[in-house]
Amino acid sequence: MIGRLNHVAIAVPDLEAAAALYRDTLGAKVSEAVDQPDHGVTTVFIELPNTKIELLHPLGDNSPIAGFLAKNPSGGMHHVCYEVDDIHAAAAKLKEAGLRIIGDGNPKIGAHGKPVLFLHPKDFCGTLVEIEQV
Repeated sequence: MIGRLNHVAIAVPDLEAAAALYRDTLGAKVSEAVDQPDHGVTTVFIELPNTKIELLHPLGDNSPIAGFLAKNPSGGMHHVCYEVDDIHAAAAKLKEAGLRIIGDGNPKIGAHGKPVLFLHPKDFCGTLVEIEQV
């Protein structure tokens, strides 16, 4: 079921400074910032040869990232994203195993324009997991 690592997401208090750190210090290819209103975040993607880093910054007062940054003012790893071939089959298998999908259980369109689901961190060793259909 699980495919390759799609990205590691890092919540950051200053999106421009974080993007500059990766671009100017590490020489990475950095995307433009894109608002994701359905998810309450602004994203920047760092392209690596084998995966991506997603920088997350709050978009609006109700952003889930705002709460994360309140607890972690310097920022930190927010989630990991794995690819799956069929998100509905993956969701059914996860539910059958007793694992919790966050929200109403229906996929939303993620930052890459593909269906995504988030899995409860208490079911995955304390790590928020995103699955994305490829």
